[in-house]
Amino acid sequence: MDPDTTFSLPNLMCEEEDDSSSTQVKIKISQPRSDDDRYIRSLIDKETKSNDYGCVCVDQNSRNSLKCARLDTVNWIFSIREILGFNFRTVYLSLTYFDRFNSRRVIDSGKEWAIQLLGIACLSLAAKMEEQTIPTLPHYKAQGYSFENSVIQRMELLVLTTLEWKMCGITPFAYLRYFVSKICDECDRNELLVSKAIGFVLDFSKEVNSMDHRPSVVAIAAVLLACDDQLTRSTLECKIGVVSSLHSLDKGCIYRCYNLLKELVIKKNHTPDSNSYDLLRNYRNASSSIGIKRKLTYNGIEQKCPLQKTSRRL
Repeated sequence: MDPDTTFSLPNLMCEEEDDSSSTQVKIKISQPRSDDDRYIRSLIDKETKSNDYGCVCVDQNSRNSLKCARLDTVNWIFSIREILGFNFRTVYLSLTYFDRFNSRRVIDSGKEWAIQLLGIACLSLAAKMEEQTIPTLPHYKAQGYSFENSVIQRMELLVLTTLEWKMCGITPFAYLRYFVSKICDECDRNELLVSKAIGFVLDFSKEVNSMDHRPSVVAIAAVLLACDDQLTRSTLECKIGVVSSLHSLDKGCIYRCYNLLKELVIKKNHTPDSNSYDLLRNYRNASSSIGIKRKLTYNGIEQKCPLQKTSRRL
């Protein structure tokens, strides 16, 4: 999806049909229109102009609480992705909506249902932006809750207004093939390296708030790690120095992101049952064992889930 594309309310808030049929969508990763330096520079330029990156919650307690809630949302989103066949860009975009929303508003602690509802709304909106065929709202099965369609739609509208209708986000996937072609010397392994980098980006998205690092930084860090997991600060700078479009990025930030990503991969490899697909299967099995669901009626998001605006780090 081109970041310049705009959508009207009817396109996003489409009518929902109570169709029980499941939608199968072919998985694919969105790619740049061409391996053109100017195009990549334009994407990086848009990131630079964004005010989202670096947003934080008011206090550390809020951030810690959000981290726990985010992990539950991440697990749910990845499990639904497997069921509905969404592409990975849809998943990542939904997490950026979730993180951007929470950087601007705080959902009161103890409102787990509101966090679940927000996750559904973010994934539904991301699917409307990215997928060719959109599943109906009843397909978004929440763990332990049953939300009416009107409730989800009103949360969608709250997300849209909070994010100021800026829904065409840039994700790391837009950069991967370009960076692999520029950074890695082994042309015959490009597809394998891209696949590895995709996996690293997804691992990163599960653990790290997407507002903490710009998509281009995450992308180049993932590609560098896919090519070589033993880079020093100086060798990393040499590798990225040949890519003119990266000159505007903070090399120190890239190196820190590279090391953080490396730590996450090592942790995953040394954690039993850490395979993402195993986690998804375990999560889905646990969800299916829940016998009682609480159905919430909607009397207004602002009444049921008090939201407070938060400060932005300048």
